[in-house]
Amino acid sequence: MNLALTVLEITAPVFLLAAVGFTWVKVGFEYRIQFVTQLAMTLAVPCLIFTALMKTEADIVALGRLAVAATVSYAAVGMVGWALLAAFGLNLRTYLAPFIFGNTGNLGIPLALFAFGQAGLERAVVLLAVSAVLSFTIGIWLVAGRGAFGKILKEPMIGATLLGALFLWQGWETPTFLTNTLELAGQMAIPMMLITLGVAVARLTPGRVVTAIGLSVVKLVVCALIAWGIASAFALDDTSFGVLVLQISTPVAVTAYLLAEKYGADSESVAGFVVVSTLISIAGLPLLLALLL
Repeated sequence: MNLALTVLEITAPVFLLAAVGFTWVKVGFEYRIQFVTQLAMTLAVPCLIFTALMKTEADIVALGRLAVAATVSYAAVGMVGWALLAAFGLNLRTYLAPFIFGNTGNLGIPLALFAFGQAGLERAVVLLAVSAVLSFTIGIWLVAGRGAFGKILKEPMIGATLLGALFLWQGWETPTFLTNTLELAGQMAIPMMLITLGVAVARLTPGRVVTAIGLSVVKLVVCALIAWGIASAFALDDTSFGVLVLQISTPVAVTAYLLAEKYGADSESVAGFVVVSTLISIAGLPLLLALLL
């Protein structure tokens, strides 16, 4: 009973805020998703990443081990995903990148924070950075046949990660007034990302729902098992272990739909994958958290 209550306390705020965004759009209120997303990804999330890394008490070597474990996990998920999609005759260009990369930002960071506290947040931003780098390179290449390597250097959250890692390595800290300002800006990130997730899901038009249901269940199980095995193999500490499994297992991100739309893949099928995997995660992620806690 206590475990169930703990899991509910962790997951309920996340999905309730997403539900706020979903309901906001459904009742006809305006939500300028492009502006909010740009504000979050250009200002709020980079501030969150930088301050989390700068103030972390975790060993930089441990964070580096976590980043390597995440990269290996994504590679393993990619190989298993490729084999499964090929076996069932599903289009690799449409489904492989969404199968590999989950919603480590909008959903993963809040869950890691509520489940594992500040230490979880610090590790979650490392996972977000790894996911972003791989998504902008391998992820786009899988969808479009070409990468966007130059775009990585222009992403504020990548710069914030590198700068935060430098401050952590050197033991530097910004002046108190600046740290407080950056932390205040970073506090916008989590509620904005969750509400925007709900808005984005509400606006999608799902396609091939039956296929999406099967893939969503398989993705959750495959990602959780692979991440669990790799976290064990790397002998990660308890918090890093939980964050890795949780982040790798997150549902398909809305950005997967945007990439499919931009590069001419089957965007309606990807939209179905996004919506269904997000809905399945409402039940799946709490069960996974119950195993991790």
